[in-house]
Amino acid sequence: QLQLVESGGGLVQPGGSLRLSCAASGYVLDYYTVGWFRRAPGKEREWVSSITPTGDSTKYVDSVKGRFTASRNNDENTAYLQMDSLKPEDTAIYYCALAYLNIPTMLEADFGPWGQGTQVTVSS
Repeated sequence: QLQLVESGGGLVQPGGSLRLSCAASGYVLDYYTVGWFRRAPGKEREWVSSITPTGDSTKYVDSVKGRFTASRNNDENTAYLQMDSLKPEDTAIYYCALAYLNIPTMLEADFGPWGQGTQVTVSS
């Protein structure tokens, strides 16, 4: 069965940390750039981060630079998004997606398939 499953979301206080996971089944993750996106309440989905197939290149939206770190373990067919120093404005549903490319693209049209999303809520 071909699917991406995100996990690791939850409720965290401002300044806290979470690590999201994106587990791929039916796909060989080695061939794909993994992107992370989020949709905040009342807003459109936005690109957050991308990591190339070998992990040698990553990109981040300015609002998370220095706080979020993308990584991957191709042997485990899993990608990760470490989120530190979380802020209330990081509250959103977070999605992972695959792009059959060797560049850290941020274009939503380059990505498919998508996971179902995991909720991250940052609140005191």
